[in-house]
Amino acid sequence: MSATVVLVKQVPDYETDNSLTDDFRLNRESVDKILDETNEHAVEAAVQLNDVLEIPHEIIALTMGPASAVEALRRAMAMGADRGIHICDDALVGSDAIQTGWVLANALGHIADTKLVICGDQSSDSGAGTVPAIIAEYLGIPALTSVHSLIVEPDGTLNAERATDGFTYHLSADMPALVSVTETMNEPRFPSFKGIMAAKKKEVTEWSLADIGVLPNQVGQTGAGTVVVNTTERPAKQQGEVFADNGDGAQRIMDYLVSEKLV
Repeated sequence: MSATVVLVKQVPDYETDNSLTDDFRLNRESVDKILDETNEHAVEAAVQLNDVLEIPHEIIALTMGPASAVEALRRAMAMGADRGIHICDDALVGSDAIQTGWVLANALGHIADTKLVICGDQSSDSGAGTVPAIIAEYLGIPALTSVHSLIVEPDGTLNAERATDGFTYHLSADMPALVSVTETMNEPRFPSFKGIMAAKKKEVTEWSLADIGVLPNQVGQTGAGTVVVNTTERPAKQQGEVFADNGDGAQRIMDYLVSEKLV
């Protein structure tokens, strides 16, 4: 049976007062945690495609994280994923985007007959937006990134659209492929009570690094290729300049835009 794999991530609730650890990592302890919002759109996309793909397949939710990350899998399964896989290993703490992509790519390599990988275009806790492309590069498959629509043709061809900077890009690829979606992709369903109860009984498989052929020295903060050495708080918002229109308001606004090199 072929598989559609949805990559999901548990993140601190963005409405929670978040803080950093002494080594500039996001403090994930003692805060409310949720399934990342863009991942909900990814799960919804996978479920909607369920009726389109004519070949027998299953939807697998895959996550990498601490023990609590299993809750992100349960949420995805309540929305319609068939089962979950949880990569959990103490050595993963502090891994950067490249290491994360390496781990997930190796895990995907251990899931038989994966035709489609769907994920969010970027997570709310880091916002790097690089992991989808990194995974696709490691796997050697096409990457249709930051798309807002996706159609699977009868012959299995993927057709997608990406809107950015006033332009619409039409993307196409054959499966197997990776697709990352934006928050404009769809409207994620709210899990029903029946779905939530069913998710509690669905299978979740836990994998260590050894299970997917990744060495401990290939991941973690010590071997990370990117390091945060300092942070600066976002400046407080300042009141903008107010122009009183005494008949020359339009000209004063234009002069201001020119002086700020905005036009």
